[in-house]
Amino acid sequence: MKNIITLSLLAFSLFGYSQKQYKRADNFFEKMWYIEAAKEYEAAIEQGDNSKEVLQKAGDAYYFNTNMEGAYKWYDILISEYGEDVEVEYLFRYAHSLQGIGDNKSAKKWMKKFSQKANQNDPRGQKYSQERISIEDVLELPEQFTLKNLKINTSLSDFGPMYFKDRLVYSSAVDSSTYHTRKYRWNEQPYLNMLIGEINGTQTDVTFTEEFSKELNTIYHEATLAFSPDQNTIYFTRNNYDGKLVRDDEGINHLKLYTAQLREDTYGNVSWANVQELPFNSNEYSVGHPTVSKDGKKLYFVSDMPGSIGATDIFVVDILGENKYSQPKNLGPNINTYGREMFPYITDKALYFASDGHLGLGGLDVFESKTNEGNFTIPVNLGAPLNSNLDDFGYIVNEETNKGYVCSNRKTGKGDDDIYSFVRTPIEICDQKITGQVTNTATGQSIAQAKLTLISGRGEVLEETMSNEQGEYTFKYKPKCGSPYEIKAEKLGHNTTTTPFETQKGEGETNVPIALETVNKLIVEQGGVLKIKIGIIYFDLDKSFIRNDAASELNKIVLLMNEYPNMVIKVESHTDSRSSKEYNRDLSDRRAKSTREYIVSQNIEADRIESAIGYGESRLINECADGVSCSEARHQLNRRSEFIIIKM
Repeated sequence: MKNIITLSLLAFSLFGYSQKQYKRADNFFEKMWYIEAAKEYEAAIEQGDNSKEVLQKAGDAYYFNTNMEGAYKWYDILISEYGEDVEVEYLFRYAHSLQGIGDNKSAKKWMKKFSQKANQNDPRGQKYSQERISIEDVLELPEQFTLKNLKINTSLSDFGPMYFKDRLVYSSAVDSSTYHTRKYRWNEQPYLNMLIGEINGTQTDVTFTEEFSKELNTIYHEATLAFSPDQNTIYFTRNNYDGKLVRDDEGINHLKLYTAQLREDTYGNVSWANVQELPFNSNEYSVGHPTVSKDGKKLYFVSDMPGSIGATDIFVVDILGENKYSQPKNLGPNINTYGREMFPYITDKALYFASDGHLGLGGLDVFESKTNEGNFTIPVNLGAPLNSNLDDFGYIVNEETNKGYVCSNRKTGKGDDDIYSFVRTPIEICDQKITGQVTNTATGQSIAQAKLTLISGRGEVLEETMSNEQGEYTFKYKPKCGSPYEIKAEKLGHNTTTTPFETQKGEGETNVPIALETVNKLIVEQGGVLKIKIGIIYFDLDKSFIRNDAASELNKIVLLMNEYPNMVIKVESHTDSRSSKEYNRDLSDRRAKSTREYIVSQNIEADRIESAIGYGESRLINECADGVSCSEARHQLNRRSEFIIIKM
């Protein structure tokens, strides 16, 4: 995208400098004469100046002219010579130039480096960390668009389409019949004028073009326009021009928004009159790229005015009538980034815009942000083939037919910027969440506090969570529909399992049940507690010594602890409610300690038994308390020894 629509701010490196010996090159650069500037900086490099500043400017001269091969050449040398000891913005530009030449693997690496070094207030830092969405995710987005290059495209710049009645208005650098020789030094192309053409019956091509308006076209740039719902008012972008170009204190000519009214005579001849500047224009910053809401009440536009988050932001004003408007309002960091947000197009369903600050495929990509009660949702990249590794922008659409137009300077076009028609086949709505329950393989009981790791089909860890008391879990990560994932489940005393699955399509839940089995059949989980389950340990009446039948059961614990040498347990003994509380507590405590002594006597280290405590009748597992009539079998349930696993 090599024309005035990039807004004058973009003519400058964020880290400008001045060296007297390169005054000529700097002068070209500051005037946005990038082709001449590049030649001058390259001549300096050929003469042996590999300074950081010259390499930066050489790369910038190509970067701002959207020549990513040239930008990559000098940014690559810059990074090779100075490593990461360059301004963080150059890591961002280097990553973009890598995307521009198709090296997405290297681009991903440098995006992450940029993310690590970016200012914490820079929204691009989080987006380019690729923790939520990666380049691979964007590359793998399902294709929704079929594109066709329009017949009206030339070898020069053609872009900025907009519907006008049943025709298409757009901007072109093709020479008009009046101004044959004037060239815009940014890209050595003629200045832009607005043309209009006939849309064919299938809305896939445009023919029979002519000049849109003799009243609106000047000897400088006119581009990117919008109409009121009744199409009687036009809003359009033009150089700050009042008989001659108006420049700011630094010699920069900015862009402004203008409006005009439709005049139609009895013969159907259309003209535009009463051209006026919008009141929030300025000689000190640029305003351009308008789009009007379907109800005609709001005007969205792009500017680098004070209050901008990044290089260029999208703003909105209320249209109050009689060329009066509310104060411009920035759409905020959900939409705008430290990069460029450009070419908004608003419908009653969504805001479409181009950006290089949100993660994309390279250069400017087209994003969609749904309208939600006056707010905008997180922008979504519309993917290839609508987007490419170069600049893709100027998206407009008829939401009823899902047909529209988009602009791109991709290499498969006819020249510089081309306009493409498209047909969109919307993909099925995908709003899935991954849920499930973790249970024991043998008993079917729920397992709490199991660690669950969601892993992508490429093996990337996406999220970790824990099952709740009911064994249930839900991942916050929003998966792609019909895509492969797997869940790794881990829990102390259980075999780790990996469960592969594919997400459902549409809206709803993808339920993935997880079954865990303990590492040994003697190990069970009860109420979220891991225990060793052996037969009942019997003691003689009022005694605590270990009988032979009890020893045979305790030997199972000894064997298990030998099998798992890191296992640590604690012993808890309990009685029924008969006899006094003091007696029961003392008896159970003697039995717990006797049990520990036996296990230690079988060559198990004493420190592997964390504690051995008797709780008497304080932890009954049924209703058989004092004064309650219970059978012997019911009392027997309370006379138990428990072996609780602390770690393994």
